[in-house]
Amino acid sequence: MSGAAPWAIVPVKSLDAAKQRLKAVLPLEARRRLMRVMLEDVLATLGQVEGLGPVLVVTPDALVAELAASAGAHVLREAEDRGHSAAAIAGFRQAQARGATRALTLPADAPLVTAAELDSLIAFDAGLTGPHLTLVPAHDGDGTNGFLASPPELMAPSFGPGSFARHRADAAGRRIACHVHELPGLALDIDAPGDLARLMAHKQRCPRYDFLGQRHLETTSESER
Repeated sequence: MSGAAPWAIVPVKSLDAAKQRLKAVLPLEARRRLMRVMLEDVLATLGQVEGLGPVLVVTPDALVAELAASAGAHVLREAEDRGHSAAAIAGFRQAQARGATRALTLPADAPLVTAAELDSLIAFDAGLTGPHLTLVPAHDGDGTNGFLASPPELMAPSFGPGSFARHRADAAGRRIACHVHELPGLALDIDAPGDLARLMAHKQRCPRYDFLGQRHLETTSESER
């Protein structure tokens, strides 16, 4: 068994820089609000996972830090936005320094992740022995939406295009056992207009997402024709 409950590391960039790929369909304030609401959903879900250790949000943004703290998460403030990978690495280092034997990083823009999914991921990983890595691929098979390292310093994550194949290749090159656990909710991070349409379809009965409105859904559909 892999031992103690894993820490959860959630990197969040500056809200003004968030969701740049949605600029064609959402103005800045809507993108900022969307990022806040999605983060709130992710933190609420993490709070429901009994087998999880501390939650650590890594961010340069004061508003994000305040939101995370109010949700009961620990906060690691960055002096500047150095990117998703650097934030995750900083979080893993802090978790390791505080005695974590496992650490998971997941994106703040995956609001469809469920507590049941994370329970299954933690249970799956706990059944593995020795140093190892467990990955959850993004819905397109290109990105990595879950990266669970046991121990936390085992291998540095490298996110961005092609990260899922890159992580597997890096693990193979280092002779690190690498396992894949697919989770449809965690797999859907909201980056492109098509992702936004899928999110709105799932959240159509959630008032917190009403600010997006039908107009944005129609604009999103038109942008993909």
